[in-house]
Amino acid sequence: MKQVKNNIKRVCIFLCALFALLAVYGGYSITVNGNRWFSSGSNTFVRNKKKDVIAGSILDRNGQVLAQNDAENNRIYHADAAVRRAMVHVVGDSQGNVNNGAESFMASALYGFQMSMPERIAFFFQGQKRVGDTVQLTLDSRLSAYASTLFPSGKAGAMVVMNYKTGEVLAEISLPQYDPQQITAQAKSDPKKPFYNRAVQGLYAPGSTFKIVTAASALENFTDAATRAYQCSGLLQVGERYVTDAGTDMAAGKITSHGQLTLLRAFQVSCNNTFAQIALNLGDQKLKKTAENFGFNDNFLFRDVVVENSQYPAQNRTEREIAWTGVGQSELTATPLHMCMVAAAVANEGVMMEPYTVLRTLSFSGSLRTQAEPRVYRTAMQPQTALTLKSYMRTVVTSGTGTGANIPGVQVCGKTGSAEVDTQENTNAWFVGFIDEEAHPYAVSIVVEDAGGGGSVAAPMARQVFQWMLNNGY
Repeated sequence: MKQVKNNIKRVCIFLCALFALLAVYGGYSITVNGNRWFSSGSNTFVRNKKKDVIAGSILDRNGQVLAQNDAENNRIYHADAAVRRAMVHVVGDSQGNVNNGAESFMASALYGFQMSMPERIAFFFQGQKRVGDTVQLTLDSRLSAYASTLFPSGKAGAMVVMNYKTGEVLAEISLPQYDPQQITAQAKSDPKKPFYNRAVQGLYAPGSTFKIVTAASALENFTDAATRAYQCSGLLQVGERYVTDAGTDMAAGKITSHGQLTLLRAFQVSCNNTFAQIALNLGDQKLKKTAENFGFNDNFLFRDVVVENSQYPAQNRTEREIAWTGVGQSELTATPLHMCMVAAAVANEGVMMEPYTVLRTLSFSGSLRTQAEPRVYRTAMQPQTALTLKSYMRTVVTSGTGTGANIPGVQVCGKTGSAEVDTQENTNAWFVGFIDEEAHPYAVSIVVEDAGGGGSVAAPMARQVFQWMLNNGY
């Protein structure tokens, strides 16, 4: 009998532990995923309740009204069509065409679900519909509208601008765009998918911008990485095929080679041969570990930004695949937002901040409901590694492939990329970089699809964006 009682006691303790674990996990899941579940289109409770509430307004960081309800309770957007289009992928629209725009993702605030009971009672006794909270974003609508004009006509792509000290996203642009005030049938059938937010959903081969990660891995795994001599013949044979550099045309007998060079020089001229050699010397496991330190293969669960997960390819790969991964190709994929975070980590002494787009929420009476605070996402690399990479990225802009981003008298640092796409004749043009000045802590990531070289297309766009920011008080 005593043994039976002891067994029952053990079972009870075990069940209690399971219930406690379930409660902890439930609390964690609600904290992390609650907004995602709440804003889901399948949440019928929210859909039904929206009819009883006047939605709150959405503002940019400067107080510009981006979305509000008119006197007939219709949702209307900014008066300037250029601003509406530039901000549409962040704000969203009343029909829910954009996944995770503020209109849907911030529904709990906009439709008054965060109200206290006294506030609800006050609205009830006044015989008024509840008015939801105002959501103020970190984004600058003027910057976004200007930056949108810089993209080559007819080209799809994305741009992200963020404060690398805080993680505030100042611009999150995706092209093509559409007008949320006048959603046409053409927009719905456009094969370029204007409802698709390329800044956070687009998974691209990062091309040579990934050489930031490869170089970081070399610096943290090889004591002589900065002084080691590499040899670029222009044709690095890996298996039965070659790793080549930009400008090489084997059919025409034209070979681009850089001769003997250091890691700094290889980074400056973006030498594929060198970075393929580095990847092979590191091996897949070490390079993968560094990439994961930068957030690759992580499940991004940021507080108000829903981002597709960047992928470092699976293991047990061929040497050719490993070599091309070091260059930024193979099956490697990343979003423009994530590559902005990579550049930002270099600027911020190796510390990668969590990106966020909601600055604060305000009640109907104007009182502060929530206020965002910066959060560290992870430490991507050692401070000394970041310092070395910063100097490398500076030489790219002053005398390397990224001179198009140079602004006289301003410490602009960056890395270009020209990522090959199998299904396209041209390449995707990339640039990631930042201003290395305490008073101007801003990073940028740009990708232009099917546009050619990052140095000739994306780098000048970065210069224009940074110059606009400096001219407008940033």
